[in-house]
Amino acid sequence: MTVYLYDCVRTPRGKARPGGGLAGITPLAMLEGLLGALGGRTGITRADDLIVGCATQNAEQGGNLARTAALTTGFDSPGMTLNRYCTSGIDAVRTAAALVASGGAQVVVAGGVESVSRVPMFSDRGPLWSLPVGSLHMGVAADVVATLEGFSREELDRYGLRTQTLAAEAWAGGRYDRFLVPVNDLGHDEHVRPGLTQAALSALEPAFAASPDQDAIALAHLPEVGRIRHLHTRGTSPSLCDAAGLVLIGTGLDLEPLARVAGSATAVGDPVTMLTAGQAAVEKVLAQAGLSADDVEVFEFAEAFAALCLKFQRDLKVGDDRFNVNGGTIAMGHAFGATGALLVAACVAELHRRGARYGVAAVSGAAGSGSAVLLERV
Repeated sequence: MTVYLYDCVRTPRGKARPGGGLAGITPLAMLEGLLGALGGRTGITRADDLIVGCATQNAEQGGNLARTAALTTGFDSPGMTLNRYCTSGIDAVRTAAALVASGGAQVVVAGGVESVSRVPMFSDRGPLWSLPVGSLHMGVAADVVATLEGFSREELDRYGLRTQTLAAEAWAGGRYDRFLVPVNDLGHDEHVRPGLTQAALSALEPAFAASPDQDAIALAHLPEVGRIRHLHTRGTSPSLCDAAGLVLIGTGLDLEPLARVAGSATAVGDPVTMLTAGQAAVEKVLAQAGLSADDVEVFEFAEAFAALCLKFQRDLKVGDDRFNVNGGTIAMGHAFGATGALLVAACVAELHRRGARYGVAAVSGAAGSGSAVLLERV
């Protein structure tokens, strides 16, 4: 069964703070708006399932938000909300594609939502946080990777400047307009900083150095690290944001497809160097498809700190001309469960802009998980 991606819709990314552009919008309202926009674009008002990723499922994001959105909008679908932390949006798309490929569904709407402003990070807690490695901050984990890989502060800052510059150019050039659904007066990603300089980045203090207890957790698990070099700053770490995105997946629909879902994979990694699992998922999905990184013209890789991006590019020998060419989450913001859907939309848009064949969207997640989707332009 051939699985197609027919359309994408996404909100802007709003700063996750009081006064942020989406801070006054509930996560339910974000989903309601996108379901309405998707229906207006495609005529789709029902689906065999509506699968929504969300990383912090309590309060306004609790109680199976996907089904709630279906009920409040009259969208005819059972609805399921899933959680694998930051990979949730990609995993929603993967699950939808698997349902269609198996013959268990003809049309599925999948994506993610997260309002970090209204439902704060870690507010759900749970048994994972009682484990030493479960409580390790991802910024410290990124500094561990930077230490192990031998990256310098200058290299990380240079990457931070690159992603901000590319994001500003992409928004100015309308590259994100195709799938964008403005919310109230917000029609762009708020975190982008046009005019940022290398000097400004170099002046920032390390963001995760004042955490001796966190260092002890990492070093107890990986003593070979020796001493952690704290190199990441606010300028080389992903900003937090509020956002939502949905993707229409199916087969045999009376619509023009944009891409074929050519494969997907999930991978597990070490819980301390946890953010390397996204790269492992990319390597896995390419191997399953009989492809190499050289065959892929568009990589949309969640910027879970600059060191992970530099490692990916070095290990897979991916040049700047194919990697996050319109900026990434360091520049535009990370919305946890929604990020994967936003990356899928960005990948599809860039494939069509270039006339390229293959693209990959991938995200790393807490505790050592990673997920990836391989897309082929139609």
